[in-house]
Amino acid sequence: MLRRFYDRVIALAEHPQALWWLALVSFVESSFFPIPPDAMLIPMVLAKPARAWIIAAVCTAASVIGGFFGYAIGYFFFATWGASIIKFYGLESGFARFQQQFNDYGLWVILIKGLTPIPYKIVTIASGAAHFDLLIFALASLATRGVRFFAVAALLRSFGEPIRTFIEKRLTLVTSAFVAILIGGFVALRYL
Repeated sequence: MLRRFYDRVIALAEHPQALWWLALVSFVESSFFPIPPDAMLIPMVLAKPARAWIIAAVCTAASVIGGFFGYAIGYFFFATWGASIIKFYGLESGFARFQQQFNDYGLWVILIKGLTPIPYKIVTIASGAAHFDLLIFALASLATRGVRFFAVAALLRSFGEPIRTFIEKRLTLVTSAFVAILIGGFVALRYL
C-alpha cells in the first residue's frame, strides 16, 4: 500500500497542476493545516530536478503569503480561531512558553523556528497575537522559509537520483522518519 501511495505522489508531482497544489498546501500549512509542504516539495523535485528552483520559489512564496493569513488569525481572531487552532494541536502550554520567548526575542524566534520542524503556523499566529512588526515578520518569514525550501531543493537537485533510489529502496524507513520528524516538531513545541 505504501508503495502505491509513493508512486501516486510521484505521478502527481509530475502532473501539470502540481505547482498549484503545492502552492495551496504551502499556503494553508502556514496557518492551520498539519502537513508540511515538504510532503509535496520533495517528490516534485525528485520527479523534475530541472525545475527545483521554480518549485522552491512557489513553495516559499505561498508559505510566506499563508504566513500573513496566520498572522491575521493571531492579530484579529486569536480569541476565537487562533486559540482554537492551538487547542486543536494540543499546544496550549507550549504556546504560552512560546509567547514568552516571542516577547523576549521576537525576530530571533521567527528566524530560528522558521527553519525547524516546529509547526510554522504557531510562529505566524503568535506573531499576529503579539502584534509583531509586520515588515520584520515578512522579511524574517521570507528568509527562513526561503532558506529551508531552497536548501531542500538544492540538495535534491544535486543528489536527487541517489536520494530517490535510497527512498525507493527504504520507503518504510523514510516515511517513518518523516512522520517522526513531523510529530517531533509538535512534541518539541509542547515541551520546550
